[in-house]
Amino acid sequence: MADKKQFQKKAALGRGLGALLQDSPAKKQEERPLTPAPPAAGIHEIRLSDIQVNPYQPRTHFDKIALEELAESIRVQGIIQPITVRRLEEDTYQLISGERRFQASKLAGLERVPAYVRTANDQQMLEMALIENIQRENLNALEIAHSYQRLLSECDLKQEELGDRVGKKRTTVNNYLRLLRLPPDIQAGLRDQQISMGHARALVNIEDIDVQLSLYKKIIAEDLSVRKVEAMVKALHEPKEPTEETKKEAIDPYKQYELNKLQQRLASHFGTKVAVKADAKDKGEIKIPFTSTDDLNRILELLAVI
Repeated sequence: MADKKQFQKKAALGRGLGALLQDSPAKKQEERPLTPAPPAAGIHEIRLSDIQVNPYQPRTHFDKIALEELAESIRVQGIIQPITVRRLEEDTYQLISGERRFQASKLAGLERVPAYVRTANDQQMLEMALIENIQRENLNALEIAHSYQRLLSECDLKQEELGDRVGKKRTTVNNYLRLLRLPPDIQAGLRDQQISMGHARALVNIEDIDVQLSLYKKIIAEDLSVRKVEAMVKALHEPKEPTEETKKEAIDPYKQYELNKLQQRLASHFGTKVAVKADAKDKGEIKIPFTSTDDLNRILELLAVI
């Protein structure tokens, strides 16, 4: 009887220890569900609300109609090609490429999208975003030119390296970069498709900005072809044969020599650059530029006007 009571006591003690162990912090910690690990590199389904837009996005304009058409396609067939993102922190990602698919997915009402998660620092992200967009998206010529310029300046690439990265010849890359030399009005016309890249490439060969702008307006007003514009630009660079009228107006070399001497004396007297011009009929002009009101008063004093 004593043995039976002793056994029951041990059993009760055992159950008490078990209950204590079950309620212990260590046991609770073991039974607590594990937080899912963040996605590793690869393709994953990610919430659209967890994705930030790409601050390095080279595309500045999206066609609304084309975006709606893409959204409708996504509603019917889903996203065929995943977007590319990088992970910033838990449940926070940043878009690398696929801006159109990202925006169209929002329009389509999707909550999650397939995304390829990559590891990249800021410079690598910029390079990947620019190169992938140049290769895959229908950027306009000016957007491509700005993307090439950013790759050269911000990613410290040389033109030879840039050509290799984007799969283009160096001459092609250079042709795009030269577009950035055009005045803002012509760049805007190229961006808005008022002129083509062929027109722009012809205009960039004109050094005088006023002539560039004049021909640019003529292209739009008269709907000139690229070939016509190229011919007009070529004509501007060809040396013109002197006509009989210009020959008559040409000044005598000795008179020109005397005018040059006079120009030098006047420049020395007024302490500024002076231009003296005359024709064969001894008609001409003298130009004395000034840089400020004080400079003008100084010249007027030398002329004994004040």
